[in-house]
Amino acid sequence: MEGEVVSAADAATPGTLHIVSTPIGNLGDLSPRAVEVLRSVQAILAEDTRHSRVLCDRFEIRTPLVAYHEHNEASATPGFVARLVAGESFALISDAGTPLLSDPGARLVRAAVEAGVRVSPVPGASALLAALAASGLAADRFTFFGFLERKGGDRKAAIAEIAALRHTAVLYESPNRTAATLQDLVAVGAGAREAVVARELTKQFEEFRRGTVDELAAYYERHEPRGEIVIVIAGAVEAPLDEAALRTRAEALRAEGASARDIQHALAAAGAPRNLAYRLAHGT
Repeated sequence: MEGEVVSAADAATPGTLHIVSTPIGNLGDLSPRAVEVLRSVQAILAEDTRHSRVLCDRFEIRTPLVAYHEHNEASATPGFVARLVAGESFALISDAGTPLLSDPGARLVRAAVEAGVRVSPVPGASALLAALAASGLAADRFTFFGFLERKGGDRKAAIAEIAALRHTAVLYESPNRTAATLQDLVAVGAGAREAVVARELTKQFEEFRRGTVDELAAYYERHEPRGEIVIVIAGAVEAPLDEAALRTRAEALRAEGASARDIQHALAAAGAPRNLAYRLAHGT
C-alpha cells in the first residue's frame, strides 16, 4: 500500500506548521528563509520565550512568541492544532538548532499530521550534524542517542548499545556528566574506540578534542568542560574471522556427538558465514 503524499498545493487545510531551525550559537546562521517565515506566521511557538526574544529582536521579528515546552505541550497541543485546522500558521522553534532533536515538539507535529495540517521544515543549524560533519569519523551511517538517562537500566542499555554498534554513535551530554559517560563506555569495553568531543559549536570557543574514548575520559576527568557538548564515537571494528578456531570448535562438537546440522548452527551463531559453517560442519 502506497503512503499518502501531501504537498503544499493539496494540503487538507490552509494552516501550516513550520519547523524552523535556529542558530546553535552564531546568529549569522539564521537563514533568510527562516526570517521570512518567522515574520509571516501568526505566532512563534518557542521553548523559552525570553531566550527566543533575543533572536527575534536581532532580526526585527515582531511576531508574538508563545511558550511551548515539555511542561505544557500536552495541554497546549489540541488548541494549537485547532487553530492550524482553522487556517492559522505557526512556526515551531527550540532554544537552539533543529526542533524535535532532544527538544519538545514531536507531540505537536504528530497531532498536526493526524489532523491533515501541512507541516513544512525550514532547515538550518543542528549541533548533531555539525559535530558529525566535522568529527572526521564515518558519517554515512550513524545512530543518534540524544541525552542519555542519568542512571538506571535505560542508561546501562544505551551504553551497551553504543558499545556494540558497528557504526558511528552521536549523543548530547551535559558538561558535568561528560567524563562519567566516557568512563561508562570504557567500562563496557569501548575504551579503544575513536571519539570526538565537540564543544560550543559555532561559538567563540568552539573546540573539537579527538582521541580514544579512554584518552578522552581521562582528560575530562581532570578538566571538566564548559558549554554545550556533543560526543561522537566511532563504530566497533569487527574482529577478523578466525577460521582455525571455528574448525577446532566444529571438531570438538563433532567429538561430543553433535550432528552436522547442530554444528552448522553453532558456527553460524559464532559469526561464521553460511557457506563456511556448512563446510566445516561436514568436515570439508
